[in-house]
Amino acid sequence: MGIWRFFLFLKVTLLLLGCVGTAYLVLLGYWLYALGSFFILLILAYQWFRVEHKLLGYVLDFTEAVRYKDFTRRFAVRRQNSVEGKLFSAFNTINQVYKQISIDKELQHQYLNKVINMLDSAIIFYAAESGKVIWINDAFKQLFNTPHLGNIKGLMKRHLDLYDKMLGLRVGKPQTETVASIQGKIKLLMNSSEFETQEGVFRIVVCQNINEAIDEAETNAWQKLLRVLTHEIMNSIAPISSLAETLHGRLEGGYKDEDMEDLKVGIYTIKRRSEGLLQFAKSYRLINRVDQPDFKDVLLIDLFEDIYQLLEPTMLQKGINVDIIIKDRRLVVKADRNLIEQVIINLLLNAMEAVSGYDSPYISISGKMQDDRIQIQIADNGKGMSADIQEQIFTPFFTTRKAGTGVGLTLSKQIMLVHNGNIMVDSKEGEGSVFTLYFGGEQL
Repeated sequence: MGIWRFFLFLKVTLLLLGCVGTAYLVLLGYWLYALGSFFILLILAYQWFRVEHKLLGYVLDFTEAVRYKDFTRRFAVRRQNSVEGKLFSAFNTINQVYKQISIDKELQHQYLNKVINMLDSAIIFYAAESGKVIWINDAFKQLFNTPHLGNIKGLMKRHLDLYDKMLGLRVGKPQTETVASIQGKIKLLMNSSEFETQEGVFRIVVCQNINEAIDEAETNAWQKLLRVLTHEIMNSIAPISSLAETLHGRLEGGYKDEDMEDLKVGIYTIKRRSEGLLQFAKSYRLINRVDQPDFKDVLLIDLFEDIYQLLEPTMLQKGINVDIIIKDRRLVVKADRNLIEQVIINLLLNAMEAVSGYDSPYISISGKMQDDRIQIQIADNGKGMSADIQEQIFTPFFTTRKAGTGVGLTLSKQIMLVHNGNIMVDSKEGEGSVFTLYFGGEQL
């Protein structure tokens, strides 16, 4: 590059000296020599201009090739040290770099395309303003029978409900929707994301078919429920059947006055056990009859204090220390107060049972806002639970207490689900338990 600059400087210097010399000859009156000098300078300037114009043409050609992403052209370098040679070498280097970038980009695109097409989730990527579809994966094509889709508006003809629900999605807010597909009516977990580039705003929508997952979860729930129901019913029916058979045998063989007392005891036992079975059936019906909640703004501090006043005599009698922890006394949750009271009271009664017989029994009730969701925690320092028990405690009729019905926690979970939330447990044997009530963000 230094030599090229030197020659450029030399050319400019000679051209200027020639112009000065020609002007000097004119001043001296040597018109013939001045005219000859002028023509020589004109020829040199033209030659220089022709070379520069040729090089400019090469630059424009290269620019056009770059514009259309044509990096296949190769410039032949004849003289490495010439201006043209250096320019062509630079062009070839740029071509090679961009060609490699293009190859790497294409490989990444193919890799991403393969990976996304392996997913079961249906994915569509389109321009938010124009609706132009940039890309859809195979799962989307198969699920909605759309081998080609140029614009998102094309869904209006085949899947109007899907089109409406896609446009109604809030960015970053997953929704469960039922839409028509080639498999019939299916449940979809739909989520969308947006990003902006110089070309505009683009949206990605992911539709996950959760029918199979729901069916599997329902099947597992029914299997668990049937195991519990079978166990509980057999525990009641088997003794009743055996006792009834024994009493029937006594009656068939004749009985004396002194047998009457035994018969009364046996019949009373059958009656008591039958009433227990009836109560069991009522408890099952209770789980399936959570009323529609009456949502209202509930001040957490008032809720906690009212529940504590209700249970305070029992807590004091058992020597249990209780803390109500809430930093923001203005914290409000939209909920059905009666139902949530029922959940918290049930959890507190369980906590009182868990700390019974322990030194320095302690229970805390706390409320906080985390990740835009209200959380209520009931913690104790009682006996805790094993991992196996934690997996089963929300199963209907599962209980570890002799006098327990196994309904309370199941009902509590049902109530939280109605509130678009959930209930979780974290417990360690010998260290205590923490039950957390999560309220859905839409309830705030």
